[in-house]
Order: sequence, then C-alpha cells, then structure tokens
Amino acid sequence: MQIATTHKNTDFDGLASVIAATIIYPGCVGVVPKAVNRNVDQFLSTHKTAFNIILPNEIDPEQITKLIVVDTNQWRRLDRMEKLRDRSDLEIDLWDHHMTAEGSIIATWSCREHVGATVTLFIKEMIKRGISISPLVSTVLLIGLYEDTGHLTFPSTTADDARAAAYLLENNADLNVAGFFLNPPYEETQKEILFEMMKETEKIKINGNSVGFNTVYLDKNVANLAAVVNMYRKIINVDAIFVTFISESRYTVIGRSGVENIDVGHIMIHFGGGGHAGAGSATVKEEQMSPADIKGKIIDLLTREQAGVVQISDIMSFPVATVSPDSPMHEVQALMASENIRGVMVTEESEIKGIIVLWDLKKIKKERQWNSPVKAFMARDITTISSATSPATAARTMIEQDVGHLPVVHDGKMIGIVTRTDILTYFYDLLPG
Repeated sequence: MQIATTHKNTDFDGLASVIAATIIYPGCVGVVPKAVNRNVDQFLSTHKTAFNIILPNEIDPEQITKLIVVDTNQWRRLDRMEKLRDRSDLEIDLWDHHMTAEGSIIATWSCREHVGATVTLFIKEMIKRGISISPLVSTVLLIGLYEDTGHLTFPSTTADDARAAAYLLENNADLNVAGFFLNPPYEETQKEILFEMMKETEKIKINGNSVGFNTVYLDKNVANLAAVVNMYRKIINVDAIFVTFISESRYTVIGRSGVENIDVGHIMIHFGGGGHAGAGSATVKEEQMSPADIKGKIIDLLTREQAGVVQISDIMSFPVATVSPDSPMHEVQALMASENIRGVMVTEESEIKGIIVLWDLKKIKKERQWNSPVKAFMARDITTISSATSPATAARTMIEQDVGHLPVVHDGKMIGIVTRTDILTYFYDLLPG
C-alpha cells in the first residue's frame, strides 16, 4: 500500500498536493492530518468523499510499502507517522517547494524546486504526461496554487506557477468556488468601506431568497471593491447583495450571489454591465437613474426572472433506504453494501428518528455489537431541508452543519435525500465512471 501525506495544520497547497499525488501515483491513498486550516476544513466538509483520502488513524503502518510526503521535509510535522520513521524497508518520495534547509526526512527520491507552490510540481508532471483532470480536481489544485502564491502575486511566484494555473483553467477549474475558499487580504481603506456598509443594510425576501441592498458614497478611490462586497455578503449572511457606490457623476453597481437562482451577471446586463452568475457589475451615469431607481429595477428583475430555477427535489435521491430503530447493525451493514450507499435513515411509522452513516460502523469494536439495534449507534439530531431548497443552500447547510446527508421533507413527510455526491454531481457534473 502506498500513501501520500502532508504537514499538520494543512493548508490548501498541502491538501491539493496530496490529491495530486493520488493521481500521479496509481493506487495511492491520500492521508490528510486531523488538524487542518479552517478553510480547508470547510472545503472537506462537503468535498471529502469525492477524493481517495482518509485520516491517519485509519491506516495500518505495517501495510505501508511507499510513503509520498508533500509540502514538508520534516518528520515532526507529519501526523501520526512515527511508526514509519525507522522503517529501513520503506520507500519515500518527497515533493516540496521549501528550499530553505534540508529536513529530517531522508527520501529515496525527491522533487524539490524553487516554485511558488508544491502543487505546481505535480501539475508540471501532469502536463508532461498529458494527463487531463476533472473540474473538481482542477479547482482544488487551483485553490492550493493561488493560496501559496497570493493569486500569482507573491515574489516567489515563477513562470511554472503561471503555466500551472493556465493548465488548471484549461481543465475547467471553477474560479467562483476558488474565490469562496480563498481569503484575500484587505487594505485599511477597504476595511473602512466594509465597516461603513455593515452599519446599515436593507434586507428583502424575494422568492425565498434573502437579498441585501446598500448605497455607499466614495470620496476616494478604493481598490478591489468587488472583493469587499464579496466579504460583505458573507458577513451579513444574505443569498445575494447589491451595492451602489456613488462617486462624482456616476454610480458603480456591484453584485454578488451565493445561490444559483440569482444570476447577478444577467441582472447587470440590464444596466449596461455584465458578469457571471455569482458576480457582476455595471456603471450607471447619474442622469440615467437614481440609486433608488437602480434598487427598484433590481427587485423587479429578481421578482420576475427567478422562475424555473433548479430545486433540491430535482437532484435528490429517492426512494430513501430506511430501517427501523430496532434493526440490528449487521442488517444495516448489509443494506449499505447491497445498495452501495453511505447512509441509511432510521424511521418509525414514517417519522424520522435518526440516521446511520458508514462512518458510524467504525464505532463497532466487538463482534456481538453487530447484533445491537441501530438506535444505539445512530445520530438523532437530524437537519432536514424542504423540497424547494436550492442546491447552493443545501451545500451551505452541509458546510455549516458538517453533515453529508440531508433528508428532504415535504408536507411533513420524507420524500427523498440529498447527499454530498448529489451536490457534487450537480455543481461539477461528476458522472459515475
């Protein structure tokens, strides 16, 4: 067995490099430390089942024949790999872009170069081999590349990093997803604008979505207002935000959306601007319309143009596999295996009592426990969503609640279930191979 791992407090370059290693090395399993950065943890909460990755405590050190270490050259930075350190028969490959000093890991083979991110080294190898990767893999690799190079602006950035970014974009990396998980730095003037906007926000419910509006007067140029608006939307927790910035004799309207049924770019076209579904902007002359007119037109457009949007009922899985609370665990295991599913709902007279997922089976340590009822192992605090919920809202709920299954309820009855796989299939068009 060969595994790839990285340093504790894993950042996106470390995660991306582990995932890249599972592609470069056929049959390789990624091992991600338990302690990861907050944005990495947020990403894994909805995406971890899409990759061949596990936790350090899930491996048997005696079964490891090859270790691939990425983004570090220090044993002390690895999570629970001590039993491998003194193995003289262990083959070790090392991939790292940190060139400051030799580390404690004595590699059988290594790839170390002056590049902005470790993942760039893997991408160079992919380009050399002519490997094509999925949009999802391209996206997470791009996040790792951008995070470690400051969106290709850090002095450590090289031409190889730029070529790597081009390769990922050619393989359909999603810049909207990347932007969500990257946290750009803010200058003092940007912070001032952000705090000013937070003092007062008008929130309106439009077709079930929370939409925010604000008008801000600018007395000086402020760089990267779009990033400020993006952060503002997340802080005030609305599905979409539209801010009109007033300066001199013109208005700049910037919009951001976190749900697929509000297409900001389409809205901005009506003001002579443009963009895409999640982001857009337009410049409006003072004599054309007032800020109040701009807001009124946006509300009218949102009210009229949200028909026919995708709802969770369009992508959910059904019928739902269910068992009773008294069903023995061995029956649950057999059901998961036969149906090739990761979760089973526990119901009694059509009422949801709990859920049992594949991870819960690891709680069983003794053979006799397989005869115990499922109610002894199931999770009881269940988050449900309605059939009219949007996929984006469902994805956000999964992140916030750290769950991989959401029962879909209509008129008090469970009519389906949406899983991480359903969400990933919808957003990334991941079809079974």
